[in-house]
Amino acid sequence: MTTAPKHLQWLRYGVLGSAMLALLAAPIAQAAPPAPPSLHVQAQSWVEVEPDKATLTARLWENTPAVSSLEDTDSEALGEARERLENRASQLIEAMEAIGIEQRAISAGSLNVYPDHIAGPRNDNGERDTLIRTRLERPFSIELTDLDQLGDAFDALIGAGVNALDGVQFDLQDRESATDEALTKALEKAHHKAELMASTLETELGHVQRIEETQSPIFQPRMMAMRAESDAVGSGSASDYRPGTIRIDAGVNVEWTLKGQDAQGHPDRAEAAQE
Repeated sequence: MTTAPKHLQWLRYGVLGSAMLALLAAPIAQAAPPAPPSLHVQAQSWVEVEPDKATLTARLWENTPAVSSLEDTDSEALGEARERLENRASQLIEAMEAIGIEQRAISAGSLNVYPDHIAGPRNDNGERDTLIRTRLERPFSIELTDLDQLGDAFDALIGAGVNALDGVQFDLQDRESATDEALTKALEKAHHKAELMASTLETELGHVQRIEETQSPIFQPRMMAMRAESDAVGSGSASDYRPGTIRIDAGVNVEWTLKGQDAQGHPDRAEAAQE
C-alpha cells in the first residue's frame, strides 16, 4: 500500500481541523442573543440671543496733489499728507475718549500707502490724461461692550471727519455660554421626542447607547453695513442700526435602548425620522 507524502498528510489534517472548528463555532454564532430593541431620535434646536458687544470699523485717508503719471510724487507733499493724517487720527482718538471709550478699546491699524489713479482734464485732442496721486490711509476699529455708546461713537466718528464707515459687527462677550445653551436645548428636545414616542408605543426608555452631534453649534457675528463717504455720512443716524438678534443652531442624534415586556417582544429597531 502506497503511503501519501507527508506534505499531503499535513494538508489533509489541516483541512479536517478547519472543518471541525467551523462546526464547533456554528452553534456559538447561532446562540448569540439578538440586538436589544432601540430608539433613535434626531433633533435640532436653536437659541436667539441679543448681542452685547459691537465693533465699529472706519478709515481716514489723505491724498497728495495729483500729478502726471510721468512725474514722481513730491516727497514734501507726501510728508504733509502724512502729517495731516496723523493729526486727524489723534483728533479721532480724543473724540472717542471724550465720550468715555477707553484708549485700549480703540485700535489704529498700520499706515497704508498706495497710488491712486484719477482722470485728469481733457487735452487738445479731447482725451483725458491719467493723473496719479498717493493715498495715505489708516484704518480704525472701536470695540464697545456697552451698546448704549453706539450712537455717541457713531456721532463722534462723523464729527472727526472719517472718510469711510465700513460697518458694525455685533458679537457676544461670552460665546461659549450661548453655544452651550443651543446644544442643551437640542438634547432636551431629543429626550422629549424619545419619551413621547416610547409612551405612545407603550414601552419605556432604557439607557443611552449613543450620542452624536449632527450639527455643532455655529456662531457667526452679525455684520451690518454702514459704509458712507465723508460727504454723505451726515444723512444717517446711529439709531438706524439696531443689533437685532444672533441665532445659534445645534443638532444631535441620540439612541436609547427600550425596556419592558412589549419592547422585549419586538426586537426590531424603532427609528424616528428627522423633524
